Amino acid sequence: MKASGASKRIAGLESKIRIRQLLPSLTVRTLRCSAHLQEPTTLAADTGRVRVLLVDDEERMVAALRRGLAAEGFVVESATDGTAGLRLAQHGDFDAVVLDVMLPGLSGYEVVRRLRAQENWVPVLMLSAKDGEYDQADALDDGADDYLTKPFSFVVLLARIRALLRRGARARPVVISAGDVKLDPASREVWVKDVPADLTPREYVLLEYLIRNAGRVIGKAELLDHVWDSAADVAPNAVEVYVGYLRRKIGNDRLITVRGVGYRLVA
Repeated sequence: MKASGASKRIAGLESKIRIRQLLPSLTVRTLRCSAHLQEPTTLAADTGRVRVLLVDDEERMVAALRRGLAAEGFVVESATDGTAGLRLAQHGDFDAVVLDVMLPGLSGYEVVRRLRAQENWVPVLMLSAKDGEYDQADALDDGADDYLTKPFSFVVLLARIRALLRRGARARPVVISAGDVKLDPASREVWVKDVPADLTPREYVLLEYLIRNAGRVIGKAELLDHVWDSAADVAPNAVEVYVGYLRRKIGNDRLITVRGVGYRLVA
């Protein structure tokens, strides 16, 4: 097909990728394509042949993204499971990582947590079909720099990667806090007045949720929904019991009972 006059102003490939969550295959819709893909685009010249690691278990999507990113001038390596992705990210000299959340082996959350715990600050863009606000908050609190939900536009993905590259890899430890209670989601460590606190896994998850909602009164039902596995056989007084455990470790005055309503962590 002969290139149109408009395509002469475009030196490379622009495509939009739509990921169909309910379909096994990936639909790729090419919006415009120049007649000479071998010619570098303006973006490719700007990237300086940056190295991008792509970690996703949808092999057809990985192949499509590799082609699209390569056409834009990026050098791309890929992995289809979390364990291999972590190994590459640890030992490869990458400028950015595009990381899926739901992966075999290790989840994307665990991959980024381990990277940050090792003080590896490579910029990470998380991809996921999970679009809940707490899913996104988890990724960002674990150390990700950005979060993009599926289905997504390839044009937007490119813009997000460029934004990560502009910011670069800077040391930015992720610690969330409420008053003098601090929690590091990457290392799962907790401090009260800068003194380490030894929490059980359930106490840790409860405190993390309370810190993220510090200053707000949280009801028992909400805590059961977000802290306990909905499939688990939870005792009727589980919330009260673990709130009591947590108070002993962080101090009674920091976790207040609002009678008939719920609990509030002092901000």
